[in-house]
Amino acid sequence: MKLEFLQRKFWAATRQDLDCFVIDNNGFILISKRSHETGRFLGEVDGAVMTQLLSMGVFSQVTMYDYQAMCKPSSHHHSAAQPLVSPISAFLTATRWLLQELVLFLLEWSVWGSRYHRGAEAKSVFHHSHKQKKQDQLQPCDTEYPVFVYQPAIREANGIIECGPCQKVFVVQQIPNSNLLLLVTDPTCDCSIFPPVLQEATEVKYNASVKCDRMRSQKLRRRPDSCHAFHPEENAQDCGGASDTSASLPLLLLPLCVWGLLPHLLR
Repeated sequence: MKLEFLQRKFWAATRQDLDCFVIDNNGFILISKRSHETGRFLGEVDGAVMTQLLSMGVFSQVTMYDYQAMCKPSSHHHSAAQPLVSPISAFLTATRWLLQELVLFLLEWSVWGSRYHRGAEAKSVFHHSHKQKKQDQLQPCDTEYPVFVYQPAIREANGIIECGPCQKVFVVQQIPNSNLLLLVTDPTCDCSIFPPVLQEATEVKYNASVKCDRMRSQKLRRRPDSCHAFHPEENAQDCGGASDTSASLPLLLLPLCVWGLLPHLLR
């Protein structure tokens, strides 16, 4: 059954002066009067109702862990001053900068025979990738995030939410033979004083001993027992032609030019 057909049947059978939702057993909206709410978590759309459903035991919160997440590295400097840099580190940084500028200069003047606009395009791509690399430096980490699960022992519930000057009435009922719930709320009462219920992931911080235990408990990835590099029905001619790529002589001589000019640039 298509979702559009189900929505038409649903709105034909419900009153249009109420907010009616069909949500699944994890609190995600499948049908809503506002199409942009479809697929979103109920706690993001109506934090007041989701908070009340949690307090009534209709939904329970379960903490899940992601052991293959990527996080931004935390800064360990508590002041605006730059950390001390050793002379060797400063020399390597300056050398790397000079090499980058030299490569950009060679790209711009099309040393290996390409035209100027190609060199400018390569320069732009290099600048963009270098800037993106600086901004997107991530490191492996563990994160935890909440997941909300419907408790099927409660088939029907209703309540009243005090929202300051008004009261918001809601009714929730399980749809038979499915993992879906019908939720009906009063749209006339504004309950924006309740914060949304989000499913944001947060990084798990370990101390030294727990981190060591965590690393010991990880299962090592094992190589397969046998190698499957060939299949009798495979046609090798359908594969890519990367082996036909020829090397450019000026491009191969470029590192020699760079190292030849480097002593003169560092004087």
